[in-house]
Amino acid sequence: MEGPGSREPMLDAKSELIDLQWKLGMAVSSDSCRSLKYPYVAVMLKVADHSGHVKNKSFEMTIPQFQNFYRQFKEIAAVIETV
Repeated sequence: MEGPGSREPMLDAKSELIDLQWKLGMAVSSDSCRSLKYPYVAVMLKVADHSGHVKNKSFEMTIPQFQNFYRQFKEIAAVIETV
């Protein structure tokens, strides 16, 4: 999996999740729009590669993107329950 606009893989199969933090934010304005008022979820990951080198990765999701992300994790959890 590659990050947007990047050639560097976001994570590989040998990566270890060290920490996950999130926050709910509200974009209220930008340089091109005075009144946005849209919520988003920001996710910050701390990941160690196979050699132990720790990298920070972050991304933002709109609420519909987060809801889809959440549904997928519920599906993963349901499959894990059957193992």
